Amino acid sequence: MKVKLGFQNFYLYSAVSPQNGEDFTMILPLVNTVCMNIFLQQMSQHLGSKKALIVMDCASWHKSQSLSVPSNISVMLLPPYSPELNPVERLWRYIKQNTIKNKVFDTLAALEIEISDFINSIQPQTLKSLCSLNYL
Repeated sequence: MKVKLGFQNFYLYSAVSPQNGEDFTMILPLVNTVCMNIFLQQMSQHLGSKKALIVMDCASWHKSQSLSVPSNISVMLLPPYSPELNPVERLWRYIKQNTIKNKVFDTLAALEIEISDFINSIQPQTLKSLCSLNYL
C-alpha cells in the first residue's frame, strides 16, 4: 500500500524568458532568503554578461533585507495577493498537471527525479508559450 508522503519537501526556483523560452531552474530544500540568494547567484553566473528581470511575488524571502540581488538581475515585485500576474505560475501548474497529479511516489527522491526529468524535457517553445506576456 502506498501512502502519500507528508512533511518532506523540495522546492523549485525558476526563471523563464517569455521572449525565447530559455529557463534557469534549481531544486532547493527550502524557501527562504538563503536559498533565494543561492538561486540568484547561480542564475547570475548562468547569465554571464546578459541581464534579466525577475518578476516575484511579495513572499518574505523575496523582499528580505538580506536578499542579495546581483547587478545583472533586476527584481520587480508584484502587488500582494496577485499570483495570476506572475507568468511562471503557469509553469508550476503545467508541471503539476503533467507529473504529480493523481500520483503517489515511493520516495521523495523518485519525485525529484520525475520533476527534474520533466523540466529538462520541456521545449523552449512550450516554455515561451506558457510564460508569454501576451495575456496582459
